This record gives sequence, C-alpha cells and structure tokens, in this order.
Amino acid sequence: MGRTVRYIPAKVQQVLVLNASYEPLNVCSLRRAHVLVFKGKAEVVEELDRPLRSATDTFQWPHVIRLVHYVRVPRMVQRKISRRALFARDNWRCVYCGTATGRLTLDHVIPRSKGGDSTWENVVTSCAPCNLRKGNRLPHEVHMELSASPRPPAPVLFIRLATPKIPQRWEQYLAPYATPTRAAAAA
Repeated sequence: MGRTVRYIPAKVQQVLVLNASYEPLNVCSLRRAHVLVFKGKAEVVEELDRPLRSATDTFQWPHVIRLVHYVRVPRMVQRKISRRALFARDNWRCVYCGTATGRLTLDHVIPRSKGGDSTWENVVTSCAPCNLRKGNRLPHEVHMELSASPRPPAPVLFIRLATPKIPQRWEQYLAPYATPTRAAAAA
C-alpha cells in the first residue's frame, strides 16, 4: 500500500529497428526488441539511461537496435496507399496551390473515368477548391500544375507515421533515408 508503481505507457516503449547496414526498417515494441537482443538476432546500438528489470536480472533498455544479419527488403513491393500516408507524403499541402489550410482531399491526377489508377504515382493531396476546379479533367486542361511529380514515399515515412513523436536520438538514423518534402522540392 505504501509504494506507488509507475508504468511507462506502451506508446513510449517503441524501439527503432535498423538493418545490419544501419538502414531503418521499422519500429517495434520494447518487448520484441528485448527478445531479438536476448536471442542474439540484434544488438543494442543505443540504450536509455534506465535499466530494464525482470524478477531476477537487469538488462539494457534498448532505444535503437541493429539486426546482426542483413535482411533483404523487397523494393518492388509497394505499400498500400492510405489517406494518412498520402497527406504525409505531400507534406499536408495541396500539390496544386500549396495551401495547408482548409479541407484536404485526394485527387486522381488522371481521373479514374479516364483510366487513372489509385496508385502512388496518380493520387495527390488537393484542397477542396482545387479539386472542385480540376473536377474530372486533366490538370493541363484547366491550366493547373503539380508542384512535384507524385511518387511512392520513402520507407522512412511509415516509421514517422507509426511513431507519434520521433525521439531526437533516432534522427541521425532516419535523416539520411528521408526524401525531401514537396515544399522543399518546390522551393
């Protein structure tokens, strides 16, 4: 009754997983990271200052781990398209006018009625007025231009989406693999 036990919320207990080449792969739970390290499949690259305790032992609290053996990541397999990932890829801005205010929607550059697919290369973020103006036409038909050509996002984007707040110590591992945002590309 006298001692208060405090638990760290599960969302804070995320660990960055790097390939053997230090390429960011994904984010996993603290438990999964500890199991990978304990089985010798990964090593701790960065740890937090607090210990991870069990009933009988004390371990490092992993913050970033690196797989011991290289895992080949198939680049041909594209992730499924999602609204959240699309908005993040386009930096939460309309690709036609650049506004970040107002209601954002998705727009097919080549409308589906004209044979356009729902792929990363054909779907962009658009504000409601630009989407209404473009309608069922191609951008050049209504004198609109894309700020950048749409393309599949970098894998690091999905790590950023999976983690509400990226810890400062992860940035050195994520930054080399990030793609420039559309705003930076347009400038």
